[in-house]
Amino acid sequence: MCQITVEKPSAEQLAALGVKQWPTWSKEVSTFTWQYSSTEVAYILEGEVTVTPDNGGQPVSFQAGDLVTFASGLACVWEVKKPLRKHYQFE
Repeated sequence: MCQITVEKPSAEQLAALGVKQWPTWSKEVSTFTWQYSSTEVAYILEGEVTVTPDNGGQPVSFQAGDLVTFASGLACVWEVKKPLRKHYQFE
């Protein structure tokens, strides 16, 4: 199973998910480690990021306009290349 999925959502999909009601989170250019204890779905409003799984998986890059799902249990390194702002929701 892929631990990180990236898709280009339609306006209808975003509305159905209620993304505009989700909280937002911002992060400056930086590198940090993270581990997911539950699945997160995020809609990227601004920025550019590459996330590299600790298990040797391939790095995954995403940017503004992407809908990204991070699987529960994922341990990774985030590299924020351009300041990030996202809507997010944990399942």
